[in-house]
Amino acid sequence: MDSRNSIPERALDWIDAGRSVAIATVVKTWGSAPRPVGAQLVIDSDMAFEGSVSGGCVEGAVILEATEAIEDGKCRVLSFGVSDDTAFEVGLACGGQIEVMVEPVGVGQGPSKAELEALVAARAARRSVVWEVDLENWTRRLVERDGSDEATEALFRSDKSVREGDLFRGVHNPPLRLVIVGAVHIAQPLVQIARLSGYDVALSDPRDSFASSERFPGEQFLEGWPDEALDAYGLDTRTAVVTLSHDPKIDTPALETALASEAFYIGALGSTRTHAKRVAALKEAGVTDGAIARIDGPVGLDIGAASPAEIAVSIMGEMTERLRRPDTRPGSIS
Repeated sequence: MDSRNSIPERALDWIDAGRSVAIATVVKTWGSAPRPVGAQLVIDSDMAFEGSVSGGCVEGAVILEATEAIEDGKCRVLSFGVSDDTAFEVGLACGGQIEVMVEPVGVGQGPSKAELEALVAARAARRSVVWEVDLENWTRRLVERDGSDEATEALFRSDKSVREGDLFRGVHNPPLRLVIVGAVHIAQPLVQIARLSGYDVALSDPRDSFASSERFPGEQFLEGWPDEALDAYGLDTRTAVVTLSHDPKIDTPALETALASEAFYIGALGSTRTHAKRVAALKEAGVTDGAIARIDGPVGLDIGAASPAEIAVSIMGEMTERLRRPDTRPGSIS
């Protein structure tokens, strides 16, 4: 898991090590705020910290308030204005304002260790949850995803936390994952770009000459043929699948498995002619037209990409659009 997104886990680790901690969370922003709503920072009583709520411009003040919260057990919401000059120093074009919630864990008004453990357990199990905090009386509840609450479902789909009056709703979706089927040349830059974009990456290729640690040092390879490997791996709404092998014996079974899942993005490398043959094979296997329409093929945005690195960029661009703009996702889950 990306360390920038693992503040609850780090806070629990520090508590288990005997340290007193507080968690700071951005709950509202205006203008060109340095960090989005939901960004977090964990601080201990000795002012050690990890994470970020502002890119550096207000961290010092938040850390001081957090150490006081650990002492007095009082939660608080801090307001900061980021001037144009300060904003420029941290890489922004103009200033903005942010509100930061500070919660000492296991003390006074703060969440209990058991509540934090429940959040961490949900995240570890890849369950989408909302950490809901009443900023007036400092009560909390963990809201599980069940699809019946349209407002909450919209938060999960947008992957954006929000403050609504005195209620803060922090979205905790599972980490993004990408499964690349076919450890070909294009996969090498795609692995790097995906990791920089916050994805956990796994590769699947039954060919030993392709699936080698020399070509992909330190990377995770799924065992078995791609259809079985993807099924065992478990594809969910936070997982993308891209087939690159250009071999129908590898790609087609993998696509069948992916299309039966809730994967938010399914891309397949190949020309228009190749894709037409792929569609025919999937129909013959009993896959519906609506499900087949979910495939982005030929894969990637049409940016005139030629080199493997450029193709990888086009794939990541299309994947990002499907993630951040769910209304652009083609087809339907069968």
